[in-house]
Amino acid sequence: MGSSSKLPLYLPYNDAGRQHRNRSSITIALLAFFAASALYLAWPAWTSPGLSISRGEINSFGAGSGRIQRRWAQYSPWYAVAEYQRPPQGCTINQVNILQRHGARYPTSGAGKDIQSALQKLKSARLPPRTRQGSSNKLHFLKHFVYDLGEADLVPYGASESYEAGRTTFRRYGHLVDEENLPFVRASGSERVILSATNWTKGFSFASQSAYFPVLSVILDESLNDTLDDSMCPSATSPSPYTSIWLSQFAPPITSRLNAAAPGANLTDEDTHNLMSLCPFDSVAHVGQGRKEARKVCKLFSEEEWEAYEYFGDLNKFYGTGYGQPLGPIQGVGYINELLARLTNKPVHDHTQTNTTLDSSPLTFPLNKTLYADFSHDNQMIAIYSAIGLFNQSHLGFGGILDPRRPDERRTWRVSEMVPFAARMVVERLSCGEGGEEYVRILVNEKVQPLEFCGGSGGMCALEDFVESQVYARSSGGGDFEKCFEK
Repeated sequence: MGSSSKLPLYLPYNDAGRQHRNRSSITIALLAFFAASALYLAWPAWTSPGLSISRGEINSFGAGSGRIQRRWAQYSPWYAVAEYQRPPQGCTINQVNILQRHGARYPTSGAGKDIQSALQKLKSARLPPRTRQGSSNKLHFLKHFVYDLGEADLVPYGASESYEAGRTTFRRYGHLVDEENLPFVRASGSERVILSATNWTKGFSFASQSAYFPVLSVILDESLNDTLDDSMCPSATSPSPYTSIWLSQFAPPITSRLNAAAPGANLTDEDTHNLMSLCPFDSVAHVGQGRKEARKVCKLFSEEEWEAYEYFGDLNKFYGTGYGQPLGPIQGVGYINELLARLTNKPVHDHTQTNTTLDSSPLTFPLNKTLYADFSHDNQMIAIYSAIGLFNQSHLGFGGILDPRRPDERRTWRVSEMVPFAARMVVERLSCGEGGEEYVRILVNEKVQPLEFCGGSGGMCALEDFVESQVYARSSGGGDFEKCFEK
């Protein structure tokens, strides 16, 4: 397929003809093959040029290390953090587990309202006439800016991200599947996650020239036990005290500059952050449509200011479901115990948020597959990373805690590299040497992780050592999960 070819995408119905699904139809977690196939076929395939994204646009959007889209934290488009490394000579991959975030989306309803509120303040301000120079000229375009974003739905670019990920998976791991051993695919129950999984299966099938047609087999109800969503810990605290401290450090000069250029706007620091968020959301929503306004919004802020915006996102995730949240890692334990079951071909042993009914059935949790793909959210992926022991910041000292007053450039906790839209963690099980000793390798957005916690060498741990290293998960978090429900 050439760079100008358009990709067939699965997207929500547009507003004019939108048909809201009965939630009960996707909250039943057990879906056999035919039910999953019916769901797959039920979603409309948009192929019109206005709603499709070319491969060239997908590949070029995140290219270039200096581009600000790598400063958009969890709203960054997916990009490869490193070039994929083949396994060491003498090792062959015999199982792959993929955990992937949904593709790029519109802002949630709350975030969308906050963005529109800040935008309206500027539109209502006394903007000076357009001039050739000066900050007034930079803001004047906002008078005619049209906010046209939806709420939380997958955007065409996001659908394409998942489609391309499916293509890549087949090209790299297609040797692991055959007609009797197709990828086993699960998704958390949000529409954007389901559609991302469906687009992934479509990309996988296309890359195989329709030789293999994996289907979405299990959808996990997000109101029940769900290892692919962080919805089961009501006692977890908010990250806002930490992000608020950083906001008070970096935003005031920007807010003052914008208010000086737009008399009467009376923007707050929160408005400034919301206006900055308009940049990534408007950008991913209008890829390939020639919209120049998004670039103008993005250029209102300097490279240094985008670095500050990035750190806001880093803090949000670190203190949300990451190491800085006492009840963060426990929310990832259920998935890790499912992962260990697959790697060792043994039943799931877990007392956190796993669905024991599903995990005890070979139909809904088979242990004989060579390729698994699970689709989730960024917050849950952060919890899983933290429970495993990835991206530990102990090298920073002070207990590995991120300082909400100033960023440390030595940190490896950068959510644009960890959970951008369509982020993926890939766990490869390898057989090495004449004895066939098994090892584990983990890649996050193509970058091989060091795995110090299990004595990793060259990014690989013996499978036995990896299992032993997951004592936090295997002990069900030392009872921490019960704390999620303490009042």
